[in-house]
Amino acid sequence: MIIDSGILWRVVRPDAVTVWRNKEVIERLSHYYKVMKNEKPAKYRVVKRVPIEENLDELSYDELWKLHEEKSKEFREFYNKIVEENKDIDKIPIPEKSFLDLKIKLVNIMVSKCILCEWRCSVNRLKGEKGRCGLDWRTRVASAFLHLGEEAPLVPSGTIFFTGCSFKCVFCQNWDISTRPENGDEVSPEELAQIAIKLRRMGARNINYVGGNPDQQLHTIIESLKYMDINVPLLWNSNFYMSIESMKILVDVIDIWLPDFKYGNDNCALRLSKVVKYFEIVSRNHLIAYEHGDMIIRHLVLPNHIECCTRPVLEWIAKHCPRALVNIMEQYRPEHLVLLNPEKYPDISRRPTSEEMREAYKIAKDLGLCYEPVS
Repeated sequence: MIIDSGILWRVVRPDAVTVWRNKEVIERLSHYYKVMKNEKPAKYRVVKRVPIEENLDELSYDELWKLHEEKSKEFREFYNKIVEENKDIDKIPIPEKSFLDLKIKLVNIMVSKCILCEWRCSVNRLKGEKGRCGLDWRTRVASAFLHLGEEAPLVPSGTIFFTGCSFKCVFCQNWDISTRPENGDEVSPEELAQIAIKLRRMGARNINYVGGNPDQQLHTIIESLKYMDINVPLLWNSNFYMSIESMKILVDVIDIWLPDFKYGNDNCALRLSKVVKYFEIVSRNHLIAYEHGDMIIRHLVLPNHIECCTRPVLEWIAKHCPRALVNIMEQYRPEHLVLLNPEKYPDISRRPTSEEMREAYKIAKDLGLCYEPVS
């Protein structure tokens, strides 16, 4: 399943080396950089060292969340102390029950009445029921490899591609795994942990949970952290339509966020990705992530969507997430349903023009966004 594609990555992607000469990149990705260089512990390694004294089986769902809030504050204080005092985390024992166990408990309850994303299907995936994403409790990995095509600070990225997705994008470039959840190989939490460990040992700068979409696999991903203790930044590469509860689980374990911000309005999101309340949900999650880790925001420029999507998205980022790096992506091409039925989607039945890309870059530059090192 794991493909080693990164032996000569320094030759293929020399910008992945030179990007770290950019002081702005180091400043904006300072936490990620230090974890990547093993100068700081990955957040998840500290989470699993915060002890839990309570019997979790005796607590109600609401009581579990109250305890989670308390332990989240304790975790942040503990993490800051470890960094400030330069403590060797390997000398801090892992307790019998930890904050990570509390997260696992909560996520398993969440997936039993599934609220992992904002569709809130409420199906019991643990009993085999399937929601909007088409997934039951099982997690399948389509591929895992050292990805050389990600943003320069991330290369080589230890990408793990999951099947299934909460969106139905008519132009999806990974439609073979997003629309076919049965593809790939089923993995247990222990097996997923071994994949991540092997990728790091092969030279991955991060573990990149992607898809498809990773949000629907949260129960397996969180539990997999019990079976790994290797120092590596965890990266969440998502459409960012996850529920507020999922965000609360993630903020304490994710070191760097790689969210999509596709649309500047709900109408385009509904027509092209079949999702409702897009801007409200995705902007909310961006704000939460921005407060809890480093961030590279991706915006895919769609043809004929500069004014309805690109401009409002970049304006929102400039106002609310000004320290984030922004990848203004020109990779759009007609795929999936657009390729099959271009007459139904005439506005996006072609690639963006060079004029449209220049306009997107100009908007970003005028807004003072830092996009050039990662675009």
